[in-house]
Amino acid sequence: MATGTFDLIHPGHGYYLEESKKLGGKNSQLVVVVARDATVRAKKRVPIVPENQRREVVAMLKPVDAAYLGGETDMFKIVEELNPDIISIGPDQKFDLDWLRDELKIRNLKAEVIKIEGYFDSDLDSSCKMIKKIKETDFPAGSFC
Repeated sequence: MATGTFDLIHPGHGYYLEESKKLGGKNSQLVVVVARDATVRAKKRVPIVPENQRREVVAMLKPVDAAYLGGETDMFKIVEELNPDIISIGPDQKFDLDWLRDELKIRNLKAEVIKIEGYFDSDLDSSCKMIKKIKETDFPAGSFC
């Protein structure tokens, strides 16, 4: 199981999902939990792309076998429902891994938590960088945007 916002898809998302899928071995399935709009607003910023569309786009990505929206009030509800063997955490996600492991134990969930260490480095390797570039771009009058 991989989790994230996946607001504006970029190569870093692809890298994270490919590495996450590898954790389960050759015939593993990767399920992805996409953060709800309310969660994104509370933890990051206003999302650009609505939650249902973000989930649909993530479901189309090659490494992904299924994509779900996260819980609206309890982020562990979907984890309890799907009961993954492994939960991968992205290199830029700010989770306290010990707290996460403790919460899983409290709920009698046996998932191993693994942080993906590498990162796909590029000029536009985050949604925030993409948003900033769009805001700084001077689109000429009459252009297709």
